[in-house]
Amino acid sequence: MHSPHDPYVRVRGAREHNLKNVRVDIPRDTLTVFTGVSGSGKSSLAFGTIYAEAQRRYFESVAPYARRLIHQVGAPAVGEITGLPPAVSLEQRRSAPGARSSVGTVTTLSNSLRLLFSRAGDYPPGAERLDSDSFSPNTAVGACPECHGLGRIHRTDEALLVPDPSLSIREGAIAAWPGAWQGKNLRDVLDALGHDVDRPWRELDPKDREWILFTDEQPVVTVHPVREAGRIQRPYQGTYMSARRYVLHTFADTKSRALRAKAERFLTSAPCPVCGGSRLRPEAMAVTFAGRTIAELAGLPLSALAEVLSGAGAGGEETARGVLTADLLARIGTVTELGLGYLSLDRTAPTLSSGELQRLRLATQLRSGLFGVVYVLDEPSAGLHPADTEALLGVLGRLKEAGNSVFVVEHQMDVVRRADWLVDVGPLAGEHGGRVLHSGPPEGLARVPESATRRFLFEEGPAPVREPRVPTGWIRLSGVERHNVRGADAAFPLGVFTAVTGVSGSGKSTLVGQVLAGVLADRQAGEEATGAGERFCASVTGLEAVDRLVQVDQKPIGRTPRSNLATYTGLFDAVRKLFAGTDAARERGYTAGRFSFNVSGGRCETCQGEGFVSVELLFLPSTYAPCPDCHGARYNPRTLDVTLNGLTIAQVLELTVESAASFFAGTPAAERALTTLLDVGLGYLRLGQPATELSGGEAQRIKLAAELQRTRRGHTLYLLDEPTTGLHPADVEVLMRQLHSLVDGGGTVVVVEHDMAVVAGADHVVDLGPEGGDRGGRIVAAGTPAEVAREAGSRTAPYLAKALRH
Repeated sequence: MHSPHDPYVRVRGAREHNLKNVRVDIPRDTLTVFTGVSGSGKSSLAFGTIYAEAQRRYFESVAPYARRLIHQVGAPAVGEITGLPPAVSLEQRRSAPGARSSVGTVTTLSNSLRLLFSRAGDYPPGAERLDSDSFSPNTAVGACPECHGLGRIHRTDEALLVPDPSLSIREGAIAAWPGAWQGKNLRDVLDALGHDVDRPWRELDPKDREWILFTDEQPVVTVHPVREAGRIQRPYQGTYMSARRYVLHTFADTKSRALRAKAERFLTSAPCPVCGGSRLRPEAMAVTFAGRTIAELAGLPLSALAEVLSGAGAGGEETARGVLTADLLARIGTVTELGLGYLSLDRTAPTLSSGELQRLRLATQLRSGLFGVVYVLDEPSAGLHPADTEALLGVLGRLKEAGNSVFVVEHQMDVVRRADWLVDVGPLAGEHGGRVLHSGPPEGLARVPESATRRFLFEEGPAPVREPRVPTGWIRLSGVERHNVRGADAAFPLGVFTAVTGVSGSGKSTLVGQVLAGVLADRQAGEEATGAGERFCASVTGLEAVDRLVQVDQKPIGRTPRSNLATYTGLFDAVRKLFAGTDAARERGYTAGRFSFNVSGGRCETCQGEGFVSVELLFLPSTYAPCPDCHGARYNPRTLDVTLNGLTIAQVLELTVESAASFFAGTPAAERALTTLLDVGLGYLRLGQPATELSGGEAQRIKLAAELQRTRRGHTLYLLDEPTTGLHPADVEVLMRQLHSLVDGGGTVVVVEHDMAVVAGADHVVDLGPEGGDRGGRIVAAGTPAEVAREAGSRTAPYLAKALRH
């Protein structure tokens, strides 16, 4: 037995995911970094085992009734863990926060600012003092009654809803209506209500047009569908919804990005005429501090807000004004220390990167005053420019000095070198990983030849020198005006690999992901004159040389376990056709649809093709168990009678990409998809691995693989936003080979990137800055990596020069 004061967290028999009965001892009160290639098992050890066990123990002390209210990760597959303190997890959350969530709400700084206005604000003579809730747009007492605290009013009109009045309703005059059955239903309801759906829209009575588009009534009528040959269609009760009501309802409530984007096309957005975009009631806007309203202070970058508060906090530490101002300044200090001083409190959370969100939560933890806990962090350096990594290391050091253990899953070698302890997992991914290769001080990794991390940690051997390619043309954007990019002229060379760099918040994603992508998307949609992208810059030249735009981002490939690698890449279509072509399937009349787990017929109906069922437990959270009928196979026994080369469809879905490549050798339709997945380093993933289990980096590489298997026609421009996030340097090399092959094949690649090894290997670099927020948005340097490395005013230059030397 170990003593209760054992200074180590000791893990015995960890078997979560691909971990192979792992045994490891990790000292407490250290900065410990977990490294290894993507899929090696490092997150399974840090999050799936150590953090999950700490959380499980905490929940055992919580009343059963309260437990059901809290999301639990489940008990990990591990023999024993001793010496484990309570744990706090800061993961890179992939779920998008709501539109009402902001920098102020994530950091709780908004609460402090509202309290300052409530207790120490300057009120108009005779005005009643307000409580802090009255300064929040997210409460009924504070929100502007006109826009409900959103700050903008969304409206629509006839020209937007009916772009072509020469069409009849049956021909689709009301473009804002949904497609498929839902749109047909609305047309049939109008017909049943007595409206002429076959006359051109412009010939209808203006009063009828007004009612059809804008009524708030929702009449219910019996619909008698037009009979179709071979189909029995019975009358049903249909409810009418006007076009405006449908668009506003979809825009406000849908969870689908595509539906929301479609609805947005039929709306105009303007600042609320009552609150002017402040989102608050007039009573709250009448209160000031340092001569400014709460909306004005919330709109300032945090660094500027700190300056205003410093000058206005006079009155002594003992006054409410002094105490509240000092507290706010201390809280803002931790956020700006992490390089986020360019953010404002009213910046909405959906517009933040996952790295920015995690650092905001990290700043909040730094002020919490906890000690004796294990902080488990998921790539805190993700999305960080090398200049900002120093500040991050300072914050992690302070968490440790406060008496905590800091366990970090990390790929950034500058962070790894500063660790007290290193746990390297590998040697490779999936079934070829799951072993701890080294647990000890970082320098000890030099004696582990099978480690994929060793070569990068000790920078063994110089990087190969490559002559930059010569551009075949240029896309030039002049007078770019978007967010903090103001009046910039940017040029992107065609036929080469371009890296866009700059500190966090300098405007990289704005320039590439919004402006450049916007003008190209407009051109593809044939909207050169009116598209969103064109509104962001004065003029654009060179677009005619680009035939196609492909944006590859880190958004999930699906939001449910039904979406997986095989379905997304189209591989599953080929596999189902192969099963349908077997003798057994043909004898029974099974088509390819029989082998889908998403539709009835071949799937197990007990679990609806999910492979598991939800088990309701009184006073405890619902838990999931393998389906009692199919035992996780997803299909019914009749479907599983059919085999292909000895394997059922369920067994094929359990194959890794690597195993499947051997299994389907000689089948061109399946081989092409599997080869591209292997080429981007995803050989360790299972074909049926649910989308919900994939990291952002894995999702991006699956999208890239889906793109690589297309037959390329014409000149394609590929835009990628930080494609190396979540990738080990060894995986980055694999990914870069693929991206450079796209350029060698005649395409153009533009990446927003912080990894200096990637930037050093680019043909052209565009560096934004010099700082973030209002002090950024300018193109500081542009040229070959060697030219940018010599630019005196660039924050990127010294780090790029170092990468070029190595």
